[in-house]
Amino acid sequence: MAKHRIYTTSFASVYPHYVAKAERKGRTKAEVDRIICWLTGHSADGLQAQIDAGTNFESFFAEAPAMNPARAAITGMVCGVRVEEVEEPVMREIRYLDKLVDELARGKAMEKILRAA
Repeated sequence: MAKHRIYTTSFASVYPHYVAKAERKGRTKAEVDRIICWLTGHSADGLQAQIDAGTNFESFFAEAPAMNPARAAITGMVCGVRVEEVEEPVMREIRYLDKLVDELARGKAMEKILRAA
């Protein structure tokens, strides 16, 4: 089975859309970056390096320093798909990120988005 084209899409090409979605709803680029760093374990500099390098989505998640174990608590629908039911690991990580950005854009508190206890 062929890989989905999102796997070979550069993270840098989609990142501005995440930021724009958040900013349209009064949120900030810094909040988007915080979510991405929370999910992947990237530092701010590490995230910027991935963007600058044009890393594709598959590599972006494969090379993430420390995927947050609390991401398993992310549930709900994104594009008509339940994120917790996505079986393919890379696609699940992409959907987790989509869901977190959606929650940010909907005005959810950062503590709840980051699944703080």
